[in-house]
Amino acid sequence: KKNMLKRFNKLAKISLICIYFIIIAGAVVRMTGSGMGCPDWPKCFGYYIPPTEISEIQFQPKHQYKSGHVIQYEDVFYYAKENFTSALKLDLNNWKINTQHSYNSFDVSHTWIEYINRLLTAFAGIPILILLIISLRLRKPNRHLTITSILVILGMGFEAWLGKTVVDSNLSPYKITIHMMGSFIIIALLLYAIYHSQRQKVITFPPVFKYVLISAVLLTFIQVFLGTQVRQFIDEQVLNFGYKKQLWLENPNMQFYIHRTLSTLVILINVWLYMIIKKIQLNEPLINYIILVIGLEVVTGILMYYLNFPFTTQPLHLVLSALLFGLQFYLILKTTIKKA
Repeated sequence: KKNMLKRFNKLAKISLICIYFIIIAGAVVRMTGSGMGCPDWPKCFGYYIPPTEISEIQFQPKHQYKSGHVIQYEDVFYYAKENFTSALKLDLNNWKINTQHSYNSFDVSHTWIEYINRLLTAFAGIPILILLIISLRLRKPNRHLTITSILVILGMGFEAWLGKTVVDSNLSPYKITIHMMGSFIIIALLLYAIYHSQRQKVITFPPVFKYVLISAVLLTFIQVFLGTQVRQFIDEQVLNFGYKKQLWLENPNMQFYIHRTLSTLVILINVWLYMIIKKIQLNEPLINYIILVIGLEVVTGILMYYLNFPFTTQPLHLVLSALLFGLQFYLILKTTIKKA
């Protein structure tokens, strides 16, 4: 049982790393505008391996098409209704016109960026599935780990389903936001599994410390939510002004101002936590990492605002927020309240 618990802990850590890789990949997809690179789900243009050039989705005579295969005809996507072999000329009776969304263009780089994102998500499911299997064997003495593993699997299933609806809705902003928030919940569950499957030194603090720490985590969660709303606003500005970056934040929305104002509160709260830990001379490296990540968050935020969104700053800003949430949540798990 002890060796199996170690194996569970290792798989939980691998699963957590995979989730962070998915977040990075998703941020790159968003940054490059590749979200609709695959116009269908779970396949891509109806194939397990997507096309590499436009000719592959043009009509081909005497070709074996399978249900769901996509062709582009007169700048519109059509989906094969069933398996059939095409005649010499295109017969639209065999095809269903794309009515799910307005996206009907092909860009090979966007397609493969989105496809790699989906591959990473699929591969992440492997260690998470094995994690569940091991947790079932540990269920008698460690029932909480089994429940956590089941919740992680359900969360991944929900995220996969939501990913399909995001594509079907042509990247609905509120669904993208829920998608992001869901990944944070999975991170929290995996951190819980990691913490409770290994021996940890418990840190004892007065009640106010833990309550402020919980507030800091909730504030990070809110900041990420607001950040996705700001990102939605930027996407709309791109449609209005193209890539004239200096115009994107000329008239920012209310969410931008709230997001920027709350960032000051994030800094103050976490610096206060840092000072408390140093005051009692506790050697807790997590708080150092938290302050470092916040510093990098501030830098990327400043770069985006004053230097017109340099390349990679947006995905880096998002990934850092996910890392900050994970560090803060794990510190909560390590903290107990001192009894009066």
